[in-house]
Amino acid sequence: MTVEPEEVGLRERKRRATRRSIQLAVLRLTAENGLDQVTIDEISRDAGVSPRTFFNYFPTKEASLAGDAPFSLTPDAIEAFVEAGPGGDPLGEILEVMAAQAHEDGEIDPELHSLRHRVMNDYPQIFAMRIDRMRAFEASIAETVERRLRRDAEKQGDDPGDSEPAEKARMVGLVTMAVARGSWLAWAEHPDVESLPETIRHAYARLREIVPPPAREASAQSAGGVVDAS
Repeated sequence: MTVEPEEVGLRERKRRATRRSIQLAVLRLTAENGLDQVTIDEISRDAGVSPRTFFNYFPTKEASLAGDAPFSLTPDAIEAFVEAGPGGDPLGEILEVMAAQAHEDGEIDPELHSLRHRVMNDYPQIFAMRIDRMRAFEASIAETVERRLRRDAEKQGDDPGDSEPAEKARMVGLVTMAVARGSWLAWAEHPDVESLPETIRHAYARLREIVPPPAREASAQSAGGVVDAS
């Protein structure tokens, strides 16, 4: 039996709604009663799910408090990015992937951010878990960019060596996270001013005012191949 795209989309929306409900419940209960006083049964009841469903989404209440990284890269988006070269602007393109994902991802919202910020101030261990997830996401960006750089070299018949793509990719990962974090914080403070994707694109434009791309990347941008930084 073939599953229609509409059905897949409905299931994904339901999954995201359930995940968000669980996170809101655990954050509210923890803020009101303290982490040690909150049980999985209470979280599940408040979220309108069974304890079994809770464990389908999170292994512990601490994990549900830490939540997910605010951005994600889908497998299809990663493969499209890796094959998008040679040339172009990998930094701008990976930020565009994140901007597009942020537009589609219903889990990104200021209410979760505000509640989680309050809880992390009270529980440093939750903050540490959050940082670990961000570092893992940064590593995944660097890995994806390195794949892109090596694929570009392969298409051009070049030998990039063992270390150069990894070093460049690591730097792109660091800069990407800095732009993404700044965009996220700016948007969370004023979500009614512009969308998160728009905030990411504007942040990238400001970055390129300070550090213009190399000439070959600038020409690719003018051809419309990367982030619209207008």
